[in-house]
Amino acid sequence: MSVIQSIWQFIQNQILGMKWLNDGIGQGLSEIGFNMNTRLGGSVQFFLYDVIKITILLCVLIFLISYIQSYFPPERSRRILGRFHGIGANILAALLGTVTPFCSCSSIPLFIGFTSAGLPLGVTFSFLISSPMVDLGSLVLLMSIFGNVIKLAK
Repeated sequence: MSVIQSIWQFIQNQILGMKWLNDGIGQGLSEIGFNMNTRLGGSVQFFLYDVIKITILLCVLIFLISYIQSYFPPERSRRILGRFHGIGANILAALLGTVTPFCSCSSIPLFIGFTSAGLPLGVTFSFLISSPMVDLGSLVLLMSIFGNVIKLAK
């Protein structure tokens, strides 16, 4: 196994997958009398592990996305999209929606602002559709849950 694969495996298991947390919860439950080989013990371990892991990941990702979003306000998106026309504007709007960390609750007011600013409806729909569907948070959560099943294009 190469060094890069070893590093990626460590990141996948210990950081994103939080194997250390699963092992710690298993040891703690064993110490208080749960048998991890039974359905009850395994279920309690899985529940506690998943609740804590998802909470940690969501808190970290929400913090990072909020930080990024503070540097990418809606006015900046509107200025960028206003310069382009035609199919290039649609592609740019979809790409901008992909890289900006807006959820659907903030994409709809942006959509209304874009249409009221005079941007073409097709361009605003390209942004509206791609914005909440593809984001960094979803990608990290999926990679931490499914592991190497989800791979980025090489």
